[in-house]
Amino acid sequence: MALFPRGHKVRLVLATLIVAALCAPVMAATKAHRPGSGLAHRPASGLAARKDVKKDDPPINAPHAILIDAENGSVLFERDPDVMIYPASLAKLMTAEYVFHLIKTGKLNLTDEFTVSENAWRKGGAPSRTSTMFAALHSRVSVDALIHGMIIQSANDACIVLAEGLDGNEAAFAAKLTQRAREIGLAKSTFANSNGLPDPGTQVTTRELGILARQLIVNYPELYPIYGQRDFTWNKIKQPNRNPLLAMDIGADGLKTGFTKEAGYGLVGSAVQNGIRLIAVVNGLSSPKERADDGKKLLEWGFKNFEHRILFAEGQTIGTAKVFGGADGSVPLVAPGMVQVMMPKTGGERLIARIVYKGPVPAPVVKDQPVGELRVWRGDKVILNMPLKAAEAVDKGSLSQRAVDAVAELVIGLFRAGAQKL
Repeated sequence: MALFPRGHKVRLVLATLIVAALCAPVMAATKAHRPGSGLAHRPASGLAARKDVKKDDPPINAPHAILIDAENGSVLFERDPDVMIYPASLAKLMTAEYVFHLIKTGKLNLTDEFTVSENAWRKGGAPSRTSTMFAALHSRVSVDALIHGMIIQSANDACIVLAEGLDGNEAAFAAKLTQRAREIGLAKSTFANSNGLPDPGTQVTTRELGILARQLIVNYPELYPIYGQRDFTWNKIKQPNRNPLLAMDIGADGLKTGFTKEAGYGLVGSAVQNGIRLIAVVNGLSSPKERADDGKKLLEWGFKNFEHRILFAEGQTIGTAKVFGGADGSVPLVAPGMVQVMMPKTGGERLIARIVYKGPVPAPVVKDQPVGELRVWRGDKVILNMPLKAAEAVDKGSLSQRAVDAVAELVIGLFRAGAQKL
């Protein structure tokens, strides 16, 4: 007998949970946030022109912004974060992630050297009149120095040298960046070059810049500290780090600024206070000062108003998933570790949490098998996605057990099919 009967359809299961640990009422599910579409033109800054500003929002002018808890990626604040925008030099974060990944996987060494081509020198070096590390034409520069130039000096020549050294030309390198972006969960961002110089093929979202920043912080602890270095000297030219947050005594240690006429002024910043790391992204601002002020205000607002609250302890059963054809009809689900989110210190905020999985899950189920995810909403916005796994194994059931499951699922399926026609 086949495990699944003819006509069986795997369904997406939503199990709503009451998050009692928050000591706050659970509200009814609201319509999910719909990401924006299309490329945003840089609007004029200023809160006066905005109609979506709430009383408790951070006092920032940025038309696009997001604040993220670096520990688990939960969102504390967002403003129009899913519209496609030009990243300018913030695109260098993707170049850094790709290069860091090659180093971590042993495909590239910090001591490897690449040659500064005439193309790299003219487009990103001294003749370009853009941000540069002033690498000499035809000189050979180590990967370590190129990374420092790219991160600290925002050097366009360093990025092009890396691109040409790794993949022959910028077009091939940019294709690898977009491919790598998909691998780390950036579903919308695309890259046409290594440095963010104006190109319609390079577009990102503010949300995905935040995800990218967290990727750099969490997965490359040996290399991330470069973002906090205050200056770097190459070719006897000393240049300061362009990130204004580093000098503000707010615990900042990264990451990047960007500007073009098309993009406006943007910043991806991160800071740590009292053991809590936050990531702030602001985009579309009208001046360097406004960019610096908004980055600082957004981080300080998060540290002042939020604290960690535990939803589920490590190893605690969060819920169950239905099992098809198993010795047991369900399997308990747990998260990889403790589940916590940043909550307002004043308390009383309402959340809704759901278990989402494709089910029923066919037996046998192996312990620690990925099953689905826990999603937590604040209002109509998803603030946390956490993978869930089977807490224990479930063996295949007897033939009669599987037959009963099959008949029950078939009947339910037929009932649903009939209901959809009504």
